[in-house]
Amino acid sequence: MSRRVLAWVSGGAASIIAARLALKLFCREHVVLVRCETGNEDEDNLRFEKECEAWLGMPVTVLQSDKYSDCWDVWTQRRYMAGINGAPCTLHMKVEPRLTFQRPDDVHVFGYTNDALDIARFAKLRETYFELDIRAPLIEQHLNKAATLQLVENAGIDLPRSYRMGFPNANCLKSGCVKASSPDYWSLYRHHFPERFARTAAFSREIGARLVRINGERRFLDELPANWPMARAFAPACDFLCQIAEQEMNEAA
Repeated sequence: MSRRVLAWVSGGAASIIAARLALKLFCREHVVLVRCETGNEDEDNLRFEKECEAWLGMPVTVLQSDKYSDCWDVWTQRRYMAGINGAPCTLHMKVEPRLTFQRPDDVHVFGYTNDALDIARFAKLRETYFELDIRAPLIEQHLNKAATLQLVENAGIDLPRSYRMGFPNANCLKSGCVKASSPDYWSLYRHHFPERFARTAAFSREIGARLVRINGERRFLDELPANWPMARAFAPACDFLCQIAEQEMNEAA
């Protein structure tokens, strides 16, 4: 049986361009486009995915947790949103479905770009999951994030609206990225989605989750000053290395 090539897509430009490269680098019949459903993605991501499926000429296989319906379900059942080891939503909505779906001989293609942070994250991915055969064609082809955005636009596909709003990626806009401790990120999220922000803030306060870091101190979302700037919004990419994402947040705070 031929080895499968799993091109992991996530609703953003980089993973889509990596998938397109995978279709050129490997036999097309061996490539499977795969996405883990979190139930926390912005509505416009589905529009983007459908247009990309048409462009690539291949459907996306969607993996889902058999225990949780979405990230909010994880948080409420676990009574835990995020902490020193990352967020349980990544484990239950992304890692566990992947482990169920993958085979030992699969090739895994990820959309890490040729930017310093992504290069470091990819190195940590290879170190952590040393048993996997993984590829990062964007790094191999020296394509940075800006290049992937331009390539998608060149194909006549509108980027997910999250980019136009100023968010660093297209992940988790229904409730916000609970791994993000950047006050600029949460200020931007509150600006665009005040009702969603209020819901997340209320639940995080209820369970004692201090999600935002202000001047080096963990605080509740409802303590974020109303006039906090939004220019340096930062949220970690939502991938299989939740604990690495936590390290990134600490370094960026």
